[in-house]
Amino acid sequence: MATLAHLSLLSKPSPPPQLNNLFSTIPRTRLNPQSKPTRFKCLASQTGFFTKLGRLLKEKAKSDVEKIFSGFSKTRDNLAVIDELLLYWNLSETDRVLDELEEALLVSDFGPRITIQIVEKLREDILSGKLKSGSEIKDALKKSVLDLLEKKGNKTELQLGFRKPAVVMIVGVNGGGKTTSLGKLAYRLKNEGAKILMAAGDTFRAAASDQLEIWAERTGCEIVVADGQKAKASSVLSQAVKKGKEQEFDVVLCDTSGRLHTNYSLMEELIACKKAVGKIVRGAPNEILLVLDGTTGLNMLPQAREFNEVVGITGFILTKLDGSARGGCVVSVVDELGIPVKFVGVGEGVEDLQPFDAEAFVNAIFS
Repeated sequence: MATLAHLSLLSKPSPPPQLNNLFSTIPRTRLNPQSKPTRFKCLASQTGFFTKLGRLLKEKAKSDVEKIFSGFSKTRDNLAVIDELLLYWNLSETDRVLDELEEALLVSDFGPRITIQIVEKLREDILSGKLKSGSEIKDALKKSVLDLLEKKGNKTELQLGFRKPAVVMIVGVNGGGKTTSLGKLAYRLKNEGAKILMAAGDTFRAAASDQLEIWAERTGCEIVVADGQKAKASSVLSQAVKKGKEQEFDVVLCDTSGRLHTNYSLMEELIACKKAVGKIVRGAPNEILLVLDGTTGLNMLPQAREFNEVVGITGFILTKLDGSARGGCVVSVVDELGIPVKFVGVGEGVEDLQPFDAEAFVNAIFS
């Protein structure tokens, strides 16, 4: 069993030259620990800091519409047929047009239930005379998707509470992009003035700690790692949160080992990690974010259900959507589970983990 002696708080030196090319897109901006944040002072008395931080990220999403637009280009290309269908639409061709529209939505992984719901509502409004032109039908389609996202997944801002430190656990299956997403999230939060501590809780994958240490160096964050090979993930995260509390960090970002949702022993470990951080800071973790690979489309739903049942997911990070034409899975996962999407990965750059904005997303896929 790991002891506190097995754990250490590291301030890593610069990585060897051969690692520099791995993150050529990441600006080497080491922040002075004595410098003041650019937007807010991170004082314990400012209980509204986390609320403001979440809102800032949300506002940033609205200003980065171009990144969202370009990131969903493949899904948009899939759905471009809708514009062609509606351009010369007339009432006599309603059934044919709606059948092809339904197919386009299914191909983009909107899922059968939500697709049928949308198409039947359009059919009803067309036949009742509420929708009289192709442009009106498209506007109604966009509104249907937007209303669903805002109704079932409206809390897209990070909910970080008011106690320091806020604790965010990142979970998911192998290869989904957990560690990379954590690093990019740290970059965003750090740029908004938050003091970030990383916790290398992936104690199974040999390269995981090294990868996270590189991200810590690049983002100017401190990191807690396990010195010994037999350290338990719950011990690493517990010590990290303890350090975060003692040294007044604003946010502790906790990496975890990738695991299949069908591996029940490893899923049990997540419960132990959740309980461990909760003993240090009441109410922690504030967020448990599940990273899902966007290229898997609707196949992500069983994963999401199982993780949610075990640890209670508070939000999703959908990655690799720039390389997928299955962006409709964003709508499907929210519709199925009623859990909001917090971030979407729309590129390989450090700034390409975008806070999710429902309106920007709908405009990006139905341009």
